[in-house]
Amino acid sequence: MSPVSNRSLLDKIISPLYRLKEELTYHSHPAGRASLAMLGDLRDCYQGERCFIIGNGPSLQKTDLTRLRDEYTFGLNRIYLLFPQLGFSTTFLVTVNHLVVEQCVDEILSVPSIKFLPWSLRKIINAPMHSDSIFFRGDRSGGGFTTDACRPLWQGATVTYIAMQLAYHMGFKQVALIGVDHSFFTQGKPNTEIVSHGDDPNHFSAQYFGKGFRWQLPDLETSEIAYHMARRAFEADGREIVDATIGGKLTVFPKVDYSSLF
Repeated sequence: MSPVSNRSLLDKIISPLYRLKEELTYHSHPAGRASLAMLGDLRDCYQGERCFIIGNGPSLQKTDLTRLRDEYTFGLNRIYLLFPQLGFSTTFLVTVNHLVVEQCVDEILSVPSIKFLPWSLRKIINAPMHSDSIFFRGDRSGGGFTTDACRPLWQGATVTYIAMQLAYHMGFKQVALIGVDHSFFTQGKPNTEIVSHGDDPNHFSAQYFGKGFRWQLPDLETSEIAYHMARRAFEADGREIVDATIGGKLTVFPKVDYSSLF
């Protein structure tokens, strides 16, 4: 048997055991139980409302974000770099990537938003119980749109997809995307870890993944697969996701003019 076959066999044995351990730990740990209770309380509590999921693309520089002050908003990863300029924070902050969490955990925990964080990284995060930090579980088996965030969520190669599943769970009827440019200046094999050597051309701020920051190249193909799942799930329930990103390259969702939403 080749080394590759050996690894595949080990993955088939170890992965289910790892998932079982994570499930048992989540349900038995005080922070896991508290998160599960908070997720339960959030189920459908924004039923019929609309929200905005704010990506981190350069198009945010062309978007009047001050219009979102009184809206429900999901910010992603390092969106908080914009908060001083805006004068307000997003309603929610979602992060999932281990490199972002490892390098920015103190900044993330200081954000005055309800934070959704991956249970698999709890030892790095070490957030206090009964705080505004809610742990969700990741689904490593791959595939699917989860309508109940008390269950594991598939990442779909983008934190935006996690936010979509959370928005559905919370009952939002319309989700509007902004800053989801779906294009990157930096090219390479998807999911490859690289280190930035200068200013970041791929996000709204040159400092987002600035010099010395470790990050992973995007997997836009897998993200599109996930986005199609999200669209089907929302539309099957009489809800919608619309794309108000200025100049965005994503073609999965109906396009709308950002200014027309106000």
